[in-house]
Amino acid sequence: MNKYLTIQGESSAQYEIQRSRFITHASHAESEEEAREFILRQKKSYFDARHNCSAWVLGEQGDKQKSNDDGEPGGTAGNPILEAIKKRGLTDVVVVVTRYFGGIKLGAGGLIRAYGHAAGLGLDAADIIAMMPFRQVNLTCDYTLFNTIDNFLRQKKIRMGDTSYAEKVTIPLMLPPEQAESILTEITDLTAARCRYEPREEVLLPIPLKDISQASPST
Repeated sequence: MNKYLTIQGESSAQYEIQRSRFITHASHAESEEEAREFILRQKKSYFDARHNCSAWVLGEQGDKQKSNDDGEPGGTAGNPILEAIKKRGLTDVVVVVTRYFGGIKLGAGGLIRAYGHAAGLGLDAADIIAMMPFRQVNLTCDYTLFNTIDNFLRQKKIRMGDTSYAEKVTIPLMLPPEQAESILTEITDLTAARCRYEPREEVLLPIPLKDISQASPST
């Protein structure tokens, strides 16, 4: 699994030039079906608009891409929207830019700039998150060790799932792959090897960009 950037939820923005009004809606989408449904929803909402142009980038590698000019001259709408997504390094994103024509033609160059700018405004209004890989490990220990381990985990700012309290305490840990072994070694030393570890699958967790510095434990 690799880190990638996407947006959380939906966002919108508006932009007007030469009497043409551009309304942008962007959304997180994890499949072509989700992207198409979002585009269709915007077309229904703005059924009276002359154009509802769109583009999407999907997949961890951003290798699934599509754009639609929806009646604008070829390459003047969908592609600038697509480029706005790619320029920001985003994936799993769909963008629809609706245009209400104001009576003044913008020309091919003007349309390219307008659609690209409008798409950028919508994306810049979104909450951008990083999907970060974490290795899941279930840590099981006696109750006598719980406070010691809990204090260590909180001090290191290690992400945890819901703790299970049964005959022993089980704490689901979410560890950055590159630091997992060293963290587990520290816990082993701290507890004199009295903990048991159960490795689980690696997962991707959404981390706000402003919190990236907190995604890895402090050293």
